[in-house]
Amino acid sequence: MLNYFSSDFKLGILGGGQLGKMMLYETRKFDIQTHVIDPNPEAPSRIACNYFEQGDLMDYETVLKFGRNVDVLTFEIEGVNIEALKKLEEEGIKTYPSAATLEKIQNKGIQKNFYLNNKIPTAGFDIFSSKKALLDAIEEGKRKFPFVWKSTTGGYDGKGVAVIKSKADLKELSEAECIAEEMIPFKNELAVIVARNPSGEVKTYPVVEMEFHPTANQVEYVICPARIDPEVAKKARNLAKKVSEAFQHVGLLAVEMFQTKEDNILVNEVAPRPHNSGHYSIESSYTNQFEQHIRAVLDLPLGNTNSKVGGIMVNLVGDENHEGEVLYENIEKIMAINGVTPHIYGKKITRPFRKMGHVTIINEEIQEARKIAEEVKNLIKVISKK
Repeated sequence: MLNYFSSDFKLGILGGGQLGKMMLYETRKFDIQTHVIDPNPEAPSRIACNYFEQGDLMDYETVLKFGRNVDVLTFEIEGVNIEALKKLEEEGIKTYPSAATLEKIQNKGIQKNFYLNNKIPTAGFDIFSSKKALLDAIEEGKRKFPFVWKSTTGGYDGKGVAVIKSKADLKELSEAECIAEEMIPFKNELAVIVARNPSGEVKTYPVVEMEFHPTANQVEYVICPARIDPEVAKKARNLAKKVSEAFQHVGLLAVEMFQTKEDNILVNEVAPRPHNSGHYSIESSYTNQFEQHIRAVLDLPLGNTNSKVGGIMVNLVGDENHEGEVLYENIEKIMAINGVTPHIYGKKITRPFRKMGHVTIINEEIQEARKIAEEVKNLIKVISKK
């Protein structure tokens, strides 16, 4: 095994946002050298890595040059140049998750077809090459309202997704390739994080339940453990493991799912990296998701995924009426509440619904944690300075 600790070994991370920053908490703990690249010169990760570079993650030459200077390469965002990753793998640079895994996930149309081909249950869908093709299908009666529209590329944090109930809802859609997906009447939105290392060791985290903001289509609360029947939880973890085996990913794979009215589990989509649905684990788990990702990509033994205590994550997003230099109003009030820990991502400018941080609430009783989470949500405001 390579000596990663206090050595010349270099771990490269494509993307320097908050997920990268939280990965760096763990590389600092283990004294592993890190190189980070991000298009934003003020990226949250820049303060915690050994070497920071500003650069375009979709540019072939930029990613190639960056990757040649590290020993193992990983990423915290899917929008990276896949052809550069393939070339680096040819040259012997270990890239985890692999270019082949990312290629199946980066485009949601390819991802959905992958589920069909691997007999993974998912909502029914059609892929359209353009907005015009979708409109033609509606005119011809081949696609009926309501449905969920998704852009096949570029969607994140609720962007690139819309519920379409009538023709009026079609006006704002982009012209790009898209998916029209069947509306699923579900009881719960769930997620399971799966960790896998190159040696084939696999572990799943407990099932979490996600509550979404009604208009921003962003996760507001992540609740662990999910308040569901143990048999449903077992079914969800087993399905997540099947998805992981199909992708043969290395690192973390966050599997988002629907629990239907009949208690069937359908896969919605996946993310091959640490994920919003695992932030609770920083305070709540024996091994948090960021440490687990580092362990996995370096082929170290995977840590214990069990929770020490019930955990809830509340997203901190920019107030919809504020834009400018950020101010966290009432942060000292939430810090006075037992079991509450804020995480501030280091973004100086707030915008409506921009992810600026999160708060973890831990408690022996999950229902009590949920009440405190509501209190936290109502107290803290992410606003701009006057």
